[in-house]
Amino acid sequence: MDKVNLAEKFALFNDYCRPKIAGELNGQMVKLVKQKGEFLWHKHDQEDELFLVVKGRLRIRLRDRDVDLHEGEFFIVPRGIEHQPVAEEEVHVLLFEPASTLNTGNIRDEKTVEQLERI
Repeated sequence: MDKVNLAEKFALFNDYCRPKIAGELNGQMVKLVKQKGEFLWHKHDQEDELFLVVKGRLRIRLRDRDVDLHEGEFFIVPRGIEHQPVAEEEVHVLLFEPASTLNTGNIRDEKTVEQLERI
C-alpha cells in the first residue's frame, strides 16, 4: 500500500486516449488518461463512469447538452448515456469506473484498449 502522486504518474506517459491503471479497489479501477482532441461517441451499457479533471479542461458532450469541466471538477456519466469527451488542449483526467469498463464502450475500433497498462 503506497500513496499515489498523480503528477508523477501522469509524467510517466505521453500517449492520448490510452488509459493507464493507477489503482484498484472493490472491483473498481482508478485510471489515468491524457486526451487532446475529440474522442468517439460511445456509451457503456452496464457501467457508470466518473471523469475527474486533474489538469486542463474537458468537455463531455451529451446528446442534449455539453458539460464543461475544469481542474478539480468531476462528472458522472450514467450507464447507457452516449457521450463524447473533447479536449481542445491536453487534459489530464482520472477515471473511476468498474474494472469491466472498456474505454470505447459499445464501439470497438483502433482506439479500443483491451489490455490496460499499470503505472
